[in-house]
Amino acid sequence: MQKATFGKTPAGARLERIKQSPNYRDGKFQNLSHTPDLAEGVSYYRVMKDFLFDKDKRNTPADVIPSQKTDLHTLPIDSNVLVWFGHSSYYIQLDGKRILVDPVFSGSASPLRFTTKSFKGSDAYTVDDFPHIDYLFITHDHYDHLDYETIMQLKPKLGKIIMGLGVGAHFEHWGFNADKLIERDWNETIVLDDSFTIHTTPARHFSGRGFKRNQSLWMSYVLQSPSMKLFLGGDSGYDTHFKTIGDTFGPFDLAILECGQYNAYWKYIHMMPEQTAQAAIDLHAGRLMPVHWSKFSLSLHAWDEPINRVTTAATAKDLPIVTTMIGQPINLNDMSSGNTWWLGVK
Repeated sequence: MQKATFGKTPAGARLERIKQSPNYRDGKFQNLSHTPDLAEGVSYYRVMKDFLFDKDKRNTPADVIPSQKTDLHTLPIDSNVLVWFGHSSYYIQLDGKRILVDPVFSGSASPLRFTTKSFKGSDAYTVDDFPHIDYLFITHDHYDHLDYETIMQLKPKLGKIIMGLGVGAHFEHWGFNADKLIERDWNETIVLDDSFTIHTTPARHFSGRGFKRNQSLWMSYVLQSPSMKLFLGGDSGYDTHFKTIGDTFGPFDLAILECGQYNAYWKYIHMMPEQTAQAAIDLHAGRLMPVHWSKFSLSLHAWDEPINRVTTAATAKDLPIVTTMIGQPINLNDMSSGNTWWLGVK
């Protein structure tokens, strides 16, 4: 637990600031609604037993995940595009700014590299493929969203880093200057340069890289640029906060929401695909982009079940859905087409 990858628990002035948060009680951050780790009547023994013996046989794809390699260094800076890298990692180029969200390019979503390995073919990109990043967003400190190896390799390329309260303890432990870190509570506004505004908004989840949970805050974000408004969802169970955010900040041009690694056993901290579609409706989103799938196996379902279920749910609600192959750029000014690449992958 002393290895750098585990990060650091907040202490000193950072901890005193955290204690002033209305979302921090009884020694940890709390969700807005009561949020058990597991559903009623479910034990950790049962969860581990099912992980070991009852996973869907198609939990991991047999085929290589297809991808497209886009030269991010030569993308015209005035082009508004989004490039997804599988799971919850994606690059946004918007109104002259380069933005990166939850980058994980080490090939694993675990402090133990030989566990939770990425699907074959899903690691088409490395840190060398990225230009300078103006804004890095971290939604929370779980290993499939905050990857030590990737962050350390990106370090010279990073401008400002936006994160929830407490997450800065990891970054300072890893040698980052405090003046790069923008560490906030829920329901705050960050005015960045060139008319970029961030509103920090709640999620229904948890945090932690060691044995003690919820010492840092899990986030979602409203990203308002001069030309577009995006919702960056992070991980979240379904709850009323989506409607509150939609009524307060919507409508959104695009909502990027988790879809995958769900199970009825932990239904309070991850959405079912049908709830993902409903959350986009609650947000008043013009389009939904489902992420948090197609790279890691963190649940019991078939690897492509999330995208199939959310596509069916979105169609039933007349909700336009944006899907793309790993590495394939999406034109944010024209999100009319989707790519159903997964249908040919076993």
